[in-house]
Amino acid sequence: MFSIIQAAGWPIWPLVACSVLALALVIERFLSLKVAKVAPPQLLDEVLSVSAKGLPPPDVVQQLEGNSALGEVLASGFRALIANPRCSEEDLRSTMEGAGRVVAHRLEKYLSALATIASAAPLMGLFGTVVGMIEIFGSQSSSGAATGGNPAQLAHGISIALYNTAFGLIVAIPSLIFWRYFRARVDFYLLTLELASERLGRHLNFLRQP
Repeated sequence: MFSIIQAAGWPIWPLVACSVLALALVIERFLSLKVAKVAPPQLLDEVLSVSAKGLPPPDVVQQLEGNSALGEVLASGFRALIANPRCSEEDLRSTMEGAGRVVAHRLEKYLSALATIASAAPLMGLFGTVVGMIEIFGSQSSSGAATGGNPAQLAHGISIALYNTAFGLIVAIPSLIFWRYFRARVDFYLLTLELASERLGRHLNFLRQP
C-alpha cells in the first residue's frame, strides 16, 4: 500500500486524509444512528401506557428524556404540560416541534461533511491527474523526439495521473453511497419522530378533557 502511495506522489496525500476522515464519519454515524439510540420501536406504546391515567412524575419524564432521541421529543411534551397545564394545543405542538428540530440537527450531524468528501474526492483525483500530466510533459526534452525524454520521469507522471484518478473514485463512490444511506435513514427517523409526537399530542389533549 505504501508503495502505491509513493508511486502516486504527493497529490494523493489529501485523498488519503479524506479517506481516513470519511471512514471515521461512517463509523460514527453507524454508532449514532442505531435504532435503540434514536427511535426504539416500543417506546411510544410504553409512554402512552404509563400516561394512560395521567401525567407521569418528573423523574419518569427525565428518564424518558435520556432514553433516546424519540424520548427527548416526547419528554418535551410532558414537560410543557407539567409546567403549564393550561397550555394550548398549538403551544404543545410548537414545543415538541422545537425539540424535534434540535434532534434533527443532531441526527444530520456530519452528513454535510460526508457529502463534501464525496463531491471533492473526484476533483482531488483530477488535480492529481493534472499534476501527473505536467510530469509527463516535463519528461520531454526541449529538443523533442530527436533526443527522447526521461523514461523514469515519464513513468512517474503516468503513475501519478492514474493512481490519483483511481483513488479519487475509490474515496468518492463509497462516501456517496453511505451519504445517501444515512440521509434516507435520517429522513425515516424524522418521519417516525413526527408521527410519534402527533400521536402523543392527541393523547395529551385527551387527558386534559374533563
